[in-house]
Amino acid sequence: MAAVRRLLPAALLLLTGSALLRVSLFSALYLRYVKQGLRPALIATGAVLVLLGLVAAVRDLRQARAQDKAHDDHEHVGPGLAWLLAFPAVMLLLFAPPALGAYTVARDGSGAIAKRTGFPPLPAQDPVTLSLGDFSSRAVWDSTESLSGHTVRLTGFAAPGTAGSWRLSRIIVSCCAADARVVKVEIRGVPAPAADSWVAVTGTWRPGTGVPALDATSLTPIAKPASPYRDVP
Repeated sequence: MAAVRRLLPAALLLLTGSALLRVSLFSALYLRYVKQGLRPALIATGAVLVLLGLVAAVRDLRQARAQDKAHDDHEHVGPGLAWLLAFPAVMLLLFAPPALGAYTVARDGSGAIAKRTGFPPLPAQDPVTLSLGDFSSRAVWDSTESLSGHTVRLTGFAAPGTAGSWRLSRIIVSCCAADARVVKVEIRGVPAPAADSWVAVTGTWRPGTGVPALDATSLTPIAKPASPYRDVP
């Protein structure tokens, strides 16, 4: 029993390290939580934790055997609260949480769009493919109204909106999901698809609404991108 209890800290290190490796080395699940550039750091951290867990397990087994031979019943174990860390590690190892989506958009009340100036001209050929961020900035801040007279194509995931409309959305992260920023465009003219489904929407800018808005003419389902937290056309 003493040997088993001694192995618990090592098991916690192994669980945490294995969970990190599962989402970063053996899959692309890490993209649900952090940006792509952090993958090497996650892999390195997971590998170090697994290595430390193995070293700790060997050390603790040797110490337990030595104590058994000496008939020493005094045990040194870590604080009980430390085992609460095992629960998120096991959950991440077995059940990876989904990426942020419509639930996050519905609870984002900011709607803030960073001010921009000096928008370059749009291509003459329609439809013009734009990112949600570029479309939103032009809709709100472009005094030349460069969106007028153009058909645009936007991609993102669906989120519920107000009566008669829904939101085409993207969630952008600078580092990880904790600093997520929502970009959303109000869509009118086509029925709302299922929440969190990824779609491409074609239509024309709807001015005078005070928010980025599109009068849609068509909607096409698309596959969810491998990196959902990037605002790309």
